Amino acid sequence: MRTIRDYQSTEPRDRGASVAIGNFDGVHIGHRAVIELAREKAAGAPFGVLTFEPHPREFFAPDAPPFRLMSAKARASRLEKLGVERLYELPFDAALAALSPAQFAREVLADGLGLSHVVVGADFCFGKGREGRVADLQRFGAEMGFGVTVAELLGTAGGEISSTAIRRALSEGDPRAAKAQLGHWHRIEGEVVGGHQLGRTLGYPTANMSIDGLHPPRYGVYAVLVDVLTGPHRGSYHGVASLGVRPMFGENSANLETFLFDFSGDLYGAVLSVGLVEFLRPEMKFDGLEALVAQMDCDSAEARRVLDAL
Repeated sequence: MRTIRDYQSTEPRDRGASVAIGNFDGVHIGHRAVIELAREKAAGAPFGVLTFEPHPREFFAPDAPPFRLMSAKARASRLEKLGVERLYELPFDAALAALSPAQFAREVLADGLGLSHVVVGADFCFGKGREGRVADLQRFGAEMGFGVTVAELLGTAGGEISSTAIRRALSEGDPRAAKAQLGHWHRIEGEVVGGHQLGRTLGYPTANMSIDGLHPPRYGVYAVLVDVLTGPHRGSYHGVASLGVRPMFGENSANLETFLFDFSGDLYGAVLSVGLVEFLRPEMKFDGLEALVAQMDCDSAEARRVLDAL
């Protein structure tokens, strides 16, 4: 997959593409339907996704609480797995935000990227102040020489599929409900960083990962599926993870600590993708380390039971 970040300087091989446009946070089932339509419309042309970084919501409200389901790197990884050939990841800045709907269609889609076809969801808005609607995009496409397909919004028995609904499910500690909309387990991806190594002294060495910038699922202990993406221990594992602020050990930033079952090795610096499967219990503060270890034994046994049943 090629990544293109400058719409004002596009190589000939990256022009003429059929793309799905959106933020694609989480790359859920609805997003994938839009992406698949763009693939169908490509008809031999490059097939891609057009998105923005940072997320426009982060640009307009930088001090708002973290809301993203995945980082830009994790999103790119997921899109590549779906077979996306071109990722047009445009910097969202004041200049791009100031473009009117007509300017965005002309300067970015038509002249800049030279797109042949675009696919958007029925609720797509674009241009300064989100003034442009799908009808405007269809009109601009007819005038400027690119096709436009509008994908219907998908829903489940629980309602419309959306990143907002997925965040709500995760906040409630319901990763299975999130999976029903995502089409895959919600995953936290990142590099293993150094910790206090307290788990090692307790017989539970953990791989520690930051969740900075991400929407925090409900704090607590989860049964997890772990993919080690880089390093000598690449592979898939079962495990149990604690997500939160570790109330036993004072004031701490929220992070994810994962214990891999039947594993021995050093994971520092490796990139992990940790899939949340089932919420086992909320964060707790114990009277002492003995009680903590006893509970970790119970958590591990329950996580094994859950994961063996998948």
